[in-house]
Amino acid sequence: MPITEIVPIGTHIWEAFGLLSQNPGAYTGHGPLPDDGTYHTNISPVDGKPLPAVQRASSAAYDTLVRRAQEAFLVWRRIPAPKRGEIVRIFGEKVRQKKEALAQIISYEMGKTYQEAQGEVQEVIDMCDFGVGLSRQLYGLTIASERPDHRMYEQWHPLGVVGIITAFNFPVAVWAWNAIIAAVCGDTTIWKPSEKAPLSAIAIFSLLQETIREHDLPEGVCTLIIGDAQIGQQMACDPRLPLISATGSVRMGRSVAQQVAKRLGRSLLELGGNNAVIITPHANLDLALRAVTFAALGTSGQRCTSLRRLLLHESIFDNFLQKLIAVYQQASQRIGNPLHPETLIGPLIDRTAVQTMQEALQEVKDQGGKILFGGEILEGPGYESGCYVRPAIVTAENDWPIVQRETFAPILYVIKYQTLEEAIAIQNSVPQGLSSSIFTENLLEAELFLSSRGSDCGIANVNIGPSGAEIGGAFGGEKETGGGREAGSDAWKAYMRRQTVTINYGDTLPLAQGIRFEI
Repeated sequence: MPITEIVPIGTHIWEAFGLLSQNPGAYTGHGPLPDDGTYHTNISPVDGKPLPAVQRASSAAYDTLVRRAQEAFLVWRRIPAPKRGEIVRIFGEKVRQKKEALAQIISYEMGKTYQEAQGEVQEVIDMCDFGVGLSRQLYGLTIASERPDHRMYEQWHPLGVVGIITAFNFPVAVWAWNAIIAAVCGDTTIWKPSEKAPLSAIAIFSLLQETIREHDLPEGVCTLIIGDAQIGQQMACDPRLPLISATGSVRMGRSVAQQVAKRLGRSLLELGGNNAVIITPHANLDLALRAVTFAALGTSGQRCTSLRRLLLHESIFDNFLQKLIAVYQQASQRIGNPLHPETLIGPLIDRTAVQTMQEALQEVKDQGGKILFGGEILEGPGYESGCYVRPAIVTAENDWPIVQRETFAPILYVIKYQTLEEAIAIQNSVPQGLSSSIFTENLLEAELFLSSRGSDCGIANVNIGPSGAEIGGAFGGEKETGGGREAGSDAWKAYMRRQTVTINYGDTLPLAQGIRFEI
């Protein structure tokens, strides 16, 4: 039986974050700003009921936020980095204490399962832990000088006010990837979350406000603005924001990149993915089956790292496909309210996403593909929102226009290949380049996949799926995915400016390259 029991989100959860009343659209670290923007009410994809209203901020509110962020930057940058890390640590503890309540809001607002929502909040906590350590490791380099009695080194300084634009599918984690690192680096931030998930943003930001107030930090260290695409456009065009980090569609990212480039600013883009898994005859097929299932069905196919294309060797094609369809049949019995503990697959974000999925499936059929499983819109008790679908498995050819595009829905294109070189070529033959995986226990196959002749994606995995990246590595992709890198490794360098320093501690003035200039 499908899971249709409605698990309500308690009033106390909304109250804990002050979300029951009408929510202003602009926040500084010391509270909301007066505003004259219009109010907007989203509908929960879980049960179709209206969510608490949120005000869309005006252009005047945006300008006020940026000015306060600029003023706060002058103070924040002077606080030693380890002290900034301590503020991040305290904020992380507050998030840890409210993890379950935050997860409920995320789940009910955008539809991912409660388990996945808890994982997203944990990612924020992990980023805070990472940021604490990073605050003592913003290293420069010592460089050998060719001139006697000279010392050269490299140091890093904060940029200023960083603009952060995030998408609905990870309404708090992607913000943390950026905001935590920016804060440790000495930047102030202005965050525009997705219009489809503003309540999750306001909820977690309320904990940050608490932290800022408790430590008497300047208003504007971190700010939040709720608005439509016009606010995002203002951010992209605003020379007061030296860096814009934007997560979303390729179309949105291209627009942001063009506007930022016009003013010679920096952009950090995390855009679409069209991720593939290659399964070879030397794979552990049981392991691959489990990985494929989560990668394709997690967050109802609404991750930028979701599995879109499954490349199966011809010798295992029929056998693996038969097992996969059986697993999909089992998983489809656990589609329903994402707050229910037995649910595996929740709803899509809204009915527009459902319609986009149906149009994609029709295009597959028009191009000659066959739907092997699923694709239907679910109806009946518990599915009243109209946002529930049965995940689809379809046969396809990689060069079809529909396969070349990213459809943000649980559609899995199954493609047959003959040689590993052919499979790698198929995987790389899309405009996007985010995440990729191969399943094999053959060392030579794995190494070829990871070589310069292998995957052209920013993320390459062996014997794990393409989704579920850890925060310790730099996250991002190539080609139309945007080229940005966020979270771990040395991604922090995107939020700072590099300065090369030379000190002459002698009493002569030798010039580089042996140049002589004497008067």
